Amino acid sequence: MMPLLVSLVLLAAGLLSLHVLPFHPIVSYTAAFIASSALFLVAAYQLFRKELPDSYVFGAIGIAMIIRFSFIATAPIGSDDLWRYVWDGKVQSSGVNPYAYAPDSDALKHLSTSAIPSLVNHPEMKTIYFPLSEWIFYLSYTISGEHAWGIKVLLLFSEMLAMYGLFLLTRVLEIPRRFMLLYAFCPMLVYEYAIDAHVDGFGLPLLIFSLYCYFDKKKIVSMLLLGLSLSIKPTALVLLPILFFAEKEWRSRLQIAVIPLFALAVQFAPYFFSANPFESLSTFTKNWTFNGFVFNVLNAYVHNNQQTRLICSVALGVLVLMLSFSKKPLVDRLYYAVLLLLLFSPVVHPWYVGWLAALLPLARRWSGVVYVSTLSLTCFTYIAYQLHGVWSEQPVMWLLEYIPVVILLIMELADVGFLRPDSHREAVRGSASYL
Repeated sequence: MMPLLVSLVLLAAGLLSLHVLPFHPIVSYTAAFIASSALFLVAAYQLFRKELPDSYVFGAIGIAMIIRFSFIATAPIGSDDLWRYVWDGKVQSSGVNPYAYAPDSDALKHLSTSAIPSLVNHPEMKTIYFPLSEWIFYLSYTISGEHAWGIKVLLLFSEMLAMYGLFLLTRVLEIPRRFMLLYAFCPMLVYEYAIDAHVDGFGLPLLIFSLYCYFDKKKIVSMLLLGLSLSIKPTALVLLPILFFAEKEWRSRLQIAVIPLFALAVQFAPYFFSANPFESLSTFTKNWTFNGFVFNVLNAYVHNNQQTRLICSVALGVLVLMLSFSKKPLVDRLYYAVLLLLLFSPVVHPWYVGWLAALLPLARRWSGVVYVSTLSLTCFTYIAYQLHGVWSEQPVMWLLEYIPVVILLIMELADVGFLRPDSHREAVRGSASYL
């Protein structure tokens, strides 16, 4: 147990090191992010091998929450998306449809201040975020105005909910509670949510509680929560085929097919009367690319953005369908569906991988543990952009990020013994119940 505790202490120090590093903010951010990610791999290795009493687990989770709290007053460093959240909240609080105008529109000049929308990236584009996110932005603006701490307070509360949801899930699935630390101490979650305050953090507890209700036989509530998670980001769409074919009764299948999509669609209704909520989303999904794996590999040969996107979409759909009929445990199928989505997506910012991190305590797979760590290498793109004004992916860092993940994924799918989550001294008794 002592090596595990030492590794967690070192990891906590690595996460907090950003407070004291004396370099340019983005350089300090990159150094702390990469160093703490390396320490996370060491801690994860110990978690897989060592038992840890629940009292220590809960104490460690408390420390992880304190670490997140310590960044409440820290300005975003790796990304400036937060200022779009603040602007959208201000627009909606003034009674204007946030989907109606871009931040630089003359129609919103009366809302402009010295801070916003000058800090908003892509001010020529209307908002891309879904309605539930917009209402969270409204609440944040109501709490703190144009200051960043309002959204961070809400994200901290969201992270606490996620931890409680994981506690319930580990109890239902009879998973050792120490694996909750794979989420609590994941550096990516700290840097992308506690520091940079990305909206995905609000979707994770909704996904986690949806899965808890599903495994606890509360499927209608589960699907409603899943629909709300889609209202933050539609990542969980890839889970619907898995859950649909896992059910034996057509009534349950109908609930899975209808309830989440209805819960998502109904939220857009009030906004359609005066704007098209999908205008910017359409531009984003057609044109933007960053840090994709399969997309980048294929596009190097196809040299056509739209064709490559279509190929990736079809291939992902086929693989998810195959996964739906796999004999692997349901938790594994859900985990691999999200991982495949990320691998085939043309855009994978680090905070997107938080949806996979939410499943790590359940699936306990090295492909995910390594992925949430190696994606810290994308920070080199942010360094080049912030210091030199050049946005370009770093091919060497991209290979270092993805090659270990793909190798581990292939080994896991081939069912290599030492990579199984129950191959260590403590097997998961409940895993056979969720095939």
